[in-house]
Amino acid sequence: MTDLSERQQAIKDTFIENRGYWSEVWEQILHISPDYFEAYSELSSVPWKHGVLEPKVKEFMYIAADASTTHLYNAGTRIHIQNALRHGATVDEVFEVLQLTSVLGIHTCTVGVPILLEELDAAGMLDEVTLDQRQIALKASFTENRGYWAPFLEGLLLLSPDFFEAYLKLSSVPWLTGPLPPKVKEFVYIAIDAATTHLYEPGLRQHIRNAIKHGASKDELMEVLELVTAIGVHSMTESVPILVKAAKAAG
Repeated sequence: MTDLSERQQAIKDTFIENRGYWSEVWEQILHISPDYFEAYSELSSVPWKHGVLEPKVKEFMYIAADASTTHLYNAGTRIHIQNALRHGATVDEVFEVLQLTSVLGIHTCTVGVPILLEELDAAGMLDEVTLDQRQIALKASFTENRGYWAPFLEGLLLLSPDFFEAYLKLSSVPWLTGPLPPKVKEFVYIAIDAATTHLYEPGLRQHIRNAIKHGASKDELMEVLELVTAIGVHSMTESVPILVKAAKAAG
């Protein structure tokens, strides 16, 4: 890379001041289009300049979005884990963010099972069923461990109590042993459900309700959404290095 112009250096310095880090790919984007990078810097810095969440929690939101199975952006996960630790996060806290994020796969069932029930009913294959004593106990355990119940869980419990019990055990681990406050746990769920690579409206609505119940403010909730919109820039961070390399090869 060539030396930065005075304007480019000022944009870089502002980004580092606001966001607290720098990476090689930012340098490439800044060289090609200082206008774009300055605009992105301004957008992504809003929650850092005006937000209410502590820095490590901001980084948790990036980790959740990047580590989610719907995104798996390892370069970002690596950077934001490093940033979170630098801001005072513990290994156990970061690990809990990953635990909370890892249950995203259950949305295969929370989306799929209601459709399955509708189609079974239409085909005359669905008997009238009510919860038995075991299922009632599982529902009570979920509500106690996770602090809520939602209609989209009912069908899963009805059709496969064994699978539901296993999911209950897995998803309850961070709630029974994790160090993060309940509202921060809910922020993680909000981050992965609101991410543009997932956009899971039923879960997003449920976890916003849960976070409010745990004391989250409107400013905190808005900030989570602002932070997660940053994954849009990964079109640039993944593609600009390819462009730079191709342009160099083309002479």
